[in-house]
Amino acid sequence: EVQLQAFGGGLVQAGGSLSVSCAASGFTFDDYAIGWFRQAPGKEREGVSCISRDGDRSYYEDFVKGRFTISRDGAKKVVHLQMNNLKPEDTAVYYCAAEEFLGITCSTAARRYDSWGQGTQFTVSS
Repeated sequence: EVQLQAFGGGLVQAGGSLSVSCAASGFTFDDYAIGWFRQAPGKEREGVSCISRDGDRSYYEDFVKGRFTISRDGAKKVVHLQMNNLKPEDTAVYYCAAEEFLGITCSTAARRYDSWGQGTQFTVSS
């Protein structure tokens, strides 16, 4: 069974940096693309970034491009999302998701993913 656990949430001041991570278990990690999503209070869940199964391809939505960096460690079965120059609008619950059938690419469309972690709260203060 695919299991994902997001961790690293907390509180950071605007302009600061922080990272969130996603630990995977119960599946062949290198066969799955990983996506990061977030959901702010009263808003729909939105895609943030993703990374392909081999780590060679990644994608960032425009609102985080240049500020966030996604990476994965196959040995530790962990995906990291490094977040720099944080803004109050980045405040949300951050979720990681895994999908086997994305081939060599990845996606930030939530509908493409079947397996989800619980999410971790991340707050950016002004």
